[in-house]
Amino acid sequence: MATEDLFHELCYYTLAQPREEFMHQYVVDAYGAQTVAASDKPIRLVFALVGLYLHVELQYSGRDVQRIHSKLAQRKFPLPQISVPVSRGTVGIADVLDVPAGPGRDRKIEEWCKSVWAAYSQNRNAIVRLLDRIAQQMA
Repeated sequence: MATEDLFHELCYYTLAQPREEFMHQYVVDAYGAQTVAASDKPIRLVFALVGLYLHVELQYSGRDVQRIHSKLAQRKFPLPQISVPVSRGTVGIADVLDVPAGPGRDRKIEEWCKSVWAAYSQNRNAIVRLLDRIAQQMA
């Protein structure tokens, strides 16, 4: 099955979850960072990394990340230069779907997010600086 088909299958699972946490946002961000292509607009990767940082390091819920993405989309700001690693994580979408639906799969989604964020760790400071600059502008 193609990676995009796996993504749609996992989206079906996450969007059907009634929890306020909204884990679907984590899936979108992990997938976006892991599958980014040179032809993609740079903002796609920046938003994915912002979401992963907020979730993995600051424990923001998917709903909170979604709200911040919405606020960012309303502003013009210079995008940081992002270095795309050759290996973008040790866990992939197929690994997530190999786990039966339920708490185990939810834990695997968390593991996937952490794996992708760790792969992009050299960009952490750029993402933190970006969020700090935007927070100062909004204050």
